[in-house]
Amino acid sequence: MSDVLNKATVLVLNRNWQAINIRTPADTFCQMASGTATALEINGEEDIRPVDWEEWLGLPIRPQDNAVLTIRGPIRVPTVVVAVNYSRVPTRRPTLNARSIRERDGNRCQYTGRLLRADEGSIDHVMPRSRGGKDTWDNCVWAAKEINNHKGSRTPNEAGLRLLRNPKPPPELPVTAFIRNYHGIADWRFFVAD
Repeated sequence: MSDVLNKATVLVLNRNWQAINIRTPADTFCQMASGTATALEINGEEDIRPVDWEEWLGLPIRPQDNAVLTIRGPIRVPTVVVAVNYSRVPTRRPTLNARSIRERDGNRCQYTGRLLRADEGSIDHVMPRSRGGKDTWDNCVWAAKEINNHKGSRTPNEAGLRLLRNPKPPPELPVTAFIRNYHGIADWRFFVAD
């Protein structure tokens, strides 16, 4: 039972029904009981309706539903809830990693401009880490492996290289762009891309 309660499997929508977060059923039940969230009962694309906490407690458990046992009996675990007083869509930057740097730099070596396959490039620290360079958007670029090896622990200038453009953080994106249905929850298909 605690596994069901503590696994992040509930999609949270803002009051405009845009995906903004994923929460655990335990968190979601607290939100529903306090009136800050309303669950959606989903029986297909044409049959989606908001259900408040009191009504939710009496809904039958369907074969596809998870449930938790309480002193009042089993309660269906919602798959999607709406934060009734929240309309914003938060933004965030992609995580700093090789894939994000490669995407920011358009799969191109930032010294030669050559288009690279993923296995042909690697992260280059403009100011090498051995000389105090940090893992930041402003100090990391995508470079061909042979160029990165040639540069070694030197600056681009010392290695006779020139950056095609100075690296900078990618723009923040709506969190909706980062939410994925890794659990394969059927009800999420109406609100997030696969």
